[in-house]
Amino acid sequence: MFDYCPNLEKLKPYSVDEADWDIKLDANESPCNLPPLVRERILERMDYLAFNRYPDIEGRDLRVALAEGLGLTWQQVAIGNGSSELLLALCQLFGGPGRSIAFPTPSFSMYGIYAQVTGSKALSIPLALEEVFDRDAVVAAVRKEDAKLLLLCNPNNPTGAVIDQEDIEYILTQVSCPVVVDEAYYEFYGKSSIKLLGEYENLIITRTFSKAYGLAATRAGYLMGNPEVVRLLEKVLMPYHVNAITQIAAETVWLMRDQFEATIRQIVVERKRMADALKELPGIEVYPSQTNFLLLKVAAHKICLENLAAAQIAVRAMGTGVLTNCLRVTVGTPIENDAFLTAMRKIAGGQL
Repeated sequence: MFDYCPNLEKLKPYSVDEADWDIKLDANESPCNLPPLVRERILERMDYLAFNRYPDIEGRDLRVALAEGLGLTWQQVAIGNGSSELLLALCQLFGGPGRSIAFPTPSFSMYGIYAQVTGSKALSIPLALEEVFDRDAVVAAVRKEDAKLLLLCNPNNPTGAVIDQEDIEYILTQVSCPVVVDEAYYEFYGKSSIKLLGEYENLIITRTFSKAYGLAATRAGYLMGNPEVVRLLEKVLMPYHVNAITQIAAETVWLMRDQFEATIRQIVVERKRMADALKELPGIEVYPSQTNFLLLKVAAHKICLENLAAAQIAVRAMGTGVLTNCLRVTVGTPIENDAFLTAMRKIAGGQL
């Protein structure tokens, strides 16, 4: 009927099953709501919010707070509606017709979509699940295609694997394009590329408040990079793109981030407990993870999904190729994890 943009024809929208699950382990969210003190402080600040006024267009207070905590200047920090908005903006900034945006696969599915919606060529660099990260393959692909942007998820979604900091620094020295290190799961890993920002102008780091800090509902993320990139992002981001409620919530959470340390530690402990228990079950391969989720390869994949759904437990079914028969399972509360492990033991034992 209408002459739609041709780039959209073959795209599959990002989708999740929004059924009313008893246990939701499919979206890599925090299993816990905000700590009471943090929630109370956000609501107190909301009492003084002028809802009739536009938000701070620069997000200065949040950017200053982030910069002070990170040892940067506020001009090196940008904020967005989750790190996803910032990743799309970077694809707009560096991509376009006749230009390639590179990323290893399997990785965050939206990288390829963001490349395509900006009219760029999505340059997928296949990597094996079981092998060590092949930095030379990444460098060779970027050079061959003269990619204008490289996206690296570290730790990686959906595999949970990490790229050593030495490999990231090597790539920064071998390619001329900007290199984005997506650190959405940094808090569960504890290692960052931030120390390299002062040495490499082509390094950009993105993070989110949606995982470790429980702000998935407000959509808050931030970017760290050289001031020129931050300044140019303003040309592609919408005016007032981060609303006042999100700015208040994110700034409060950041200033009170010590309140989240116990939950983060619990997730890391539970991740190991779940992995150890699942490794004992037949027909299940558990991949190493430094995130808040586990990637599993399950022999009876379809039966497993059906039985988990019958038990009202949501997990994420992955794609084809190297992810065939794989499930991604978010680490929940200890009670949720117990219920998941009980269901998996029954499935592995043929009791369901």
